[in-house]
Amino acid sequence: MHKTLIIAAVALSGVVLTSLGLPESTPTHNTVTVAHSESSKPFSDTLNWKLLGQIKYIKKPSKDYPEGVMYPIINTQLKAKQGKQVVMTGFVVPIDNKSYALSKNVFASCFFCGKAGPETIMGIKMKEPMRFKTDQYVTLKGTFRYNDSDVEDWIYHIEDAEVVKK
Repeated sequence: MHKTLIIAAVALSGVVLTSLGLPESTPTHNTVTVAHSESSKPFSDTLNWKLLGQIKYIKKPSKDYPEGVMYPIINTQLKAKQGKQVVMTGFVVPIDNKSYALSKNVFASCFFCGKAGPETIMGIKMKEPMRFKTDQYVTLKGTFRYNDSDVEDWIYHIEDAEVVKK
């Protein structure tokens, strides 16, 4: 009887865990290959959240924060991507009625809720105005910009962004 209960519990646990897995429509990675609109060369300069998360901070005083504030130290791989076209995938998080950010996590677990660091979100500046749904999973192509000096702004940005995949 004891063995039967253990086998039943293991089988039931397997069914429950399988049903809680990622839905088939949710991508499990964020590497995308996109063709340039100007040429037929593959677009290979792709960012991912793991690379963006490789960041360190240094505490320095500033005009508004004389006691000091944490400034990001951008790694050399990301510095090399400054001003270049990149592709990035993530969840859309609304900032206000017209502004959005791209997040590693869904809204309920994003940077604003205290569940993640500032390296898990990117400011989005769309090429053409566009409306998104909260937590919409998208792939964007645009110009990468990092910020390591303005503590009132995002660390990472995608500017002139276009939706590559919804």
